[in-house]
Amino acid sequence: MSETLAGLLAPHPAEAPALGAPGRAWLSFGALRALGREVAGALRAAGIGRGDRVAIVLPNGPEMAAAFLTVAQAAVTAPLNPAYRREEFDFYLGDLGARAVLLPEGDEGPAAEAARARGIAILRLQALAGGPAGGFALAPEAGGGPARAAGGEAPGPEDTALILHTSGTTSRPKIVPLLQANLAASARHIAASLALTPADRCLNVMPLFHIHGLVAAVAASLAAGASVSCAPGFDAMRFFGWMEEVRPTWYTAVPTMHQAILARAPRNAEVIRRVPLRFLRSSSASLPAPVMRALAETFGAPVIEAYGMTEAAHQMTSNPLPPRAQKPGSVGLPAGPEVAIAHETENRLTVGLGEVVISGPNVTPGYEGNPEANARSFFEADGRRWFRTGDQGAFDAEGYLTLTGRLKEIINRGGEKVSPLEVDGVLMEHPAVAQAVTFAVPHPKLGEEVGAAIVLREGQAADAAAIRAFAAGRLAAFKVPRHVVILPEIPKGATGKLQRIGLAAKLGLGGAQG
Repeated sequence: MSETLAGLLAPHPAEAPALGAPGRAWLSFGALRALGREVAGALRAAGIGRGDRVAIVLPNGPEMAAAFLTVAQAAVTAPLNPAYRREEFDFYLGDLGARAVLLPEGDEGPAAEAARARGIAILRLQALAGGPAGGFALAPEAGGGPARAAGGEAPGPEDTALILHTSGTTSRPKIVPLLQANLAASARHIAASLALTPADRCLNVMPLFHIHGLVAAVAASLAAGASVSCAPGFDAMRFFGWMEEVRPTWYTAVPTMHQAILARAPRNAEVIRRVPLRFLRSSSASLPAPVMRALAETFGAPVIEAYGMTEAAHQMTSNPLPPRAQKPGSVGLPAGPEVAIAHETENRLTVGLGEVVISGPNVTPGYEGNPEANARSFFEADGRRWFRTGDQGAFDAEGYLTLTGRLKEIINRGGEKVSPLEVDGVLMEHPAVAQAVTFAVPHPKLGEEVGAAIVLREGQAADAAAIRAFAAGRLAAFKVPRHVVILPEIPKGATGKLQRIGLAAKLGLGGAQG
């Protein structure tokens, strides 16, 4: 039973707080377990059972977290970004083979339109007014058609619990199925690496249609018998108010969120003093070393940078808690699966710089319906099945992993390879630079040239020539960005991650430069 999401909830006291939200009473573990039984019954009554796929389209908050945890106890969950357009919902619902879509009561937006056009059943979630955070009632939409019979057996460890799509930046998104056992293992790994206890309380600001929020914040907290308060999304203007109200011991976010929080920290120094954090966590993108140092100094707490991805049910490595060192620029030590370095084109393990590979109980069994991607991504070596992450990196003498970038993001400037993360790190040391993203710019002779998008600190000034000169004093000439674009904001993806691939086209770059 412990190898399923339901099993993670089972051992904890019924009265202990599980899910919360700013301004809301806590939903206890006992109430969450009871809600799981009610949801399973409602799904079976609607003809939805083990193996059936339910797309969940809900705003961020405790109801979304509770829906994920409870629907997964009877069927397969497929959270989708509520901000998608009608065409995107139509694609994802069809690609998933969804049997039903879970929507808020009264929502007649593009998800409902796409579901009706495809003849997909709609389930309505009604939040319980005045009740604790996360409580809801679930019922099929009236006139949704006759339900087929559904079995009553609960999913086991080898059943799929969650389906997510890869980002699809350069190709059609791939379907990543994650088993109940994958999620349970990952939640336990994260809880162990962060030494979570029932005394801990997480403030979640990550979107809950993404693996980071679902597993690192929600599932890992509950696996430890701890609690998690789910904000309605990320809002730097409201973060410190939430922090004072919720009184968390930690939060987890992506680097762009941390930077926005840092920008507002000086005017909220009293809140930081009154609500001391045990640690801060960062994942889903590389945390620039200056940001890591600034966070640690501002909050007086260790910053735990972790490395995760969807195919690993999130976490693969993590910087350790004190007294061990948190190394700026490193994603830490293996923290769950086995992590190794493989040859980038040959199916064998190696040492030094190469492709990061993982093997363990949290790793997806493989992409759905995509044998070509599976053949590229998985291989057997040393008696284990390894997954290629697509990231380039190396271990140092103490076993800490440092990433040099996505293999497909490494810039090939006339045969000379440039790590965008290395250039980011140098640019971030400039006193006027708040954010930096290095990316490839097409070049007619070299193939690719180095570009950088820069956001300046409030009240600071610098031009492209000054930033290039700063970089030239710290980098080999071929690594210095030839294109420097200063922007008020760098375009980000739905989860707040900065996206290098395609950035040159978005910024209208692509011509030669001397």
